[in-house]
Amino acid sequence: MITEVQHSSRLELSQSALKHNLDFLRRTIGEHPVISVVVKANAYGHGVEQFVPMAEKCGIRHFAVASTGESHQVLSSLTADSRVMIMSILHDSDIPWVIEHGIEFYVFSLRRIKLAAEIASKLGIPARIHLEVETGGNRTGIEQAKLKEALAVIHRERKHLHLIGFCTHLAGAESLAAKFRIDKQVQMFERLRKPLMNRNNPPLFHMASSAASLIRPECRLDMVRTGTVVYGLYPSPDVYNSMLLNARKPEDVRLRRVISWKTNVMQVRQVDRDEFVGYGTSYQAPRDSMIAVIPTGYGNGYPREMSNRGTVLIRGRRAPIVGVVNMNMCFADVTHIPDVDFGDEVVLVGRQKKNEITIRSFSDFSSALNTEFLSRLPADIPRQVVK
Repeated sequence: MITEVQHSSRLELSQSALKHNLDFLRRTIGEHPVISVVVKANAYGHGVEQFVPMAEKCGIRHFAVASTGESHQVLSSLTADSRVMIMSILHDSDIPWVIEHGIEFYVFSLRRIKLAAEIASKLGIPARIHLEVETGGNRTGIEQAKLKEALAVIHRERKHLHLIGFCTHLAGAESLAAKFRIDKQVQMFERLRKPLMNRNNPPLFHMASSAASLIRPECRLDMVRTGTVVYGLYPSPDVYNSMLLNARKPEDVRLRRVISWKTNVMQVRQVDRDEFVGYGTSYQAPRDSMIAVIPTGYGNGYPREMSNRGTVLIRGRRAPIVGVVNMNMCFADVTHIPDVDFGDEVVLVGRQKKNEITIRSFSDFSSALNTEFLSRLPADIPRQVVK
């Protein structure tokens, strides 16, 4: 009798790596700012259901998402008295549910502010809002010309609107080339928040992403919204190099990748010299070869751009991907690795013996960002928390 159906691959999440990254972040930013861990896009592909309790074990009590649907998922995964904040899309029809469940949410228009107050009044439950202001990112954020009116409405409706935060979004703090633009945003935000700083109960001021949290101390304020760094990735080479310049040794700024991705050899087959492997004619065996068939393809999250470019680890050694990555399988040349057989572990991301496949290696062969690759990992891949 089958007790558990097996998937074609599996993901492992390291609790110790997450603790390391959060400890590093706390040492960097100090004790004051609240750390809001961004868990949008299924916790950057790590899996909300598994990752949220992991973060709570490390003391995290605030999570940020992009939508109402994501907030519902996080709410269902909480194991402690943590708060959830929606930073982006919130449909009008979802506002009553959000207010009833005490979920915080961004407001960036007069219409949204007034509607939230109206619904909160009817429910008899205050809405917990963060007022996002436009400072030059030109994404979302209330225009400066309307800020005074927005604050007046919030003050008038203070019984129904609890102003939890006052924030903005920085447009690319991970790039040193954008420094001049970020400088202007920071200066503008400092000016816009001044009227609120002298209140008896001022809101949480926040604008820092992972990049700004690490390399722009003036942006840390009362809360930081961190995603990439928590998962063990630097937002960009610029950020890593900036941290490295101020470190005594590289180990002091080394993050640990939380996620590993593994599967197993599906079949090993002999291919004669000059025979083609897989679809088309993109790979022709230069010699008699042993080819491992791997049951993971672009339909399982393994990028098609890895065709004839990527590598995997089998028996602790690197094996190059050959031929075209199919929807549900790919192929590795294991001619140089003795005794590869059905069922051998294949590491797609992670470490095996002394070798490692990094997440960054995927962006080396495509235009995809590290976080883009991770967020595309299918939700149905089993995820297991390990030490």
